Amino acid sequence: MRIKRGFVMRDVAGQTVIIATGEASKTFQGMIRVNGTGKIVWQGLTDGLDENAIVDRVTAEYDIDRATAAHDVAAFIGQMRDNGFLAE
Repeated sequence: MRIKRGFVMRDVAGQTVIIATGEASKTFQGMIRVNGTGKIVWQGLTDGLDENAIVDRVTAEYDIDRATAAHDVAAFIGQMRDNGFLAE
């Protein structure tokens, strides 16, 4: 899975947001604010990592157990799918 072309993550006024550019902006307007975990997930997908490797990154960054990290990563990836950000 990868992030569809036209969606980018940016830091704006101290917040991390996902916005659509180019053709993608015709079907998705606005922006989504993401937290630190969301930022790690997005960057992991950008780097070509699978879900398990992203969970590893989250557990390395935060003091949480693997099950909680896996749940959070899966939930955010599900939201990304629902919003049309991913190409499978």
